[in-house]
Amino acid sequence: MDDIDREILAQLQKDGRQTITELAERVRVSVSRCQRRLRELERTGVIRGYHAALNGAAVGLGFEVMVFIHLRQGDRDHLTAFDEALTAIPQVIQAERLFGAPDYLLRVVTEDLETYQRLFEEKLATLPSVDRLMSTLVMKRVVAARPMPV
Repeated sequence: MDDIDREILAQLQKDGRQTITELAERVRVSVSRCQRRLRELERTGVIRGYHAALNGAAVGLGFEVMVFIHLRQGDRDHLTAFDEALTAIPQVIQAERLFGAPDYLLRVVTEDLETYQRLFEEKLATLPSVDRLMSTLVMKRVVAARPMPV
């Protein structure tokens, strides 16, 4: 990966909808060269996809909670079962397995507190091997998902 590839990545993180012509102009290479490099970045998995960033409140999902989960068992089978069950819950929009305690950190969105309470009781608390859950309400997003500093 060279400086041109890094610039392509930086530009795409700013605006993933720009045309290949616009992108080529911004990184100062020909359209064909830019397209070849872009395809290679996609093929090798450097670029994993293109997404729209949504405003949760505007789509009725303005209630956001960070959930810390401690598991009873941490062997491979229990972790696999937990991971699979977790991925089936669409309100969990981000999940990280951590070293140390807690074992997992989740980012969960719902319509409101009542909906979150139902999700907590019916889904999150019943996940395999859950020992303890702790929820923290998001007051304010200080740093939103931002581009990787390539």
